[in-house]
Amino acid sequence: MAFVQPPLPFAMDALEPYGMKAETFEYHYGKHHKAYVDNLNKLTEGSDLANKSLEEVIQTSYKDGNAGVFNNAAQVWNHTFFWNCLKAGGGGTPTGDIAAKIDSAFGSYDKFKEEFSNAAATQFGSGWAWLVDDGGTLKVTKTPNAENPLVHSQKALLTLDVWEHAYYIDFRNARPAFIKNFLDNLVNWDFVAANLAA
Repeated sequence: MAFVQPPLPFAMDALEPYGMKAETFEYHYGKHHKAYVDNLNKLTEGSDLANKSLEEVIQTSYKDGNAGVFNNAAQVWNHTFFWNCLKAGGGGTPTGDIAAKIDSAFGSYDKFKEEFSNAAATQFGSGWAWLVDDGGTLKVTKTPNAENPLVHSQKALLTLDVWEHAYYIDFRNARPAFIKNFLDNLVNWDFVAANLAA
């Protein structure tokens, strides 16, 4: 059974008023994400992994040190998760249970924002910033390259892709501006809340 690339949860140009051009998604979703899916299918074709879930492939290949399969499988999962973290006119302070959990874990939304922004800004090279549920406690983490919370027994709630191709079309080399725009205008707090409740 081949792995498939899920459709974007919004039109390619839906986030243009909020700082992300259609051209970004033409490359990031249409080329980068698609290449990870295509590579994963080539690498797992005819193997036991081809019949496993994406999450199982990530866990197994990480444990076995199969870097080629892991990197492509994890990047398929990471990108699919990231697209769902984006919403036109999102961002700002959350409400409800996720807001209460953030206040409890970090002291305030502003403190969370500061910690998340710092993690995203200081991830050297390529990688991801995450808000995770780690055994009932919310934490901000960062991971290099394709690594994600699944391999650390954590539940991912929110992520930001800080690979350069995620922001170079819209923000050139200004990663901090990309991070600020994400938190102010794009975070899909409904998706984050659903992950917390799951």
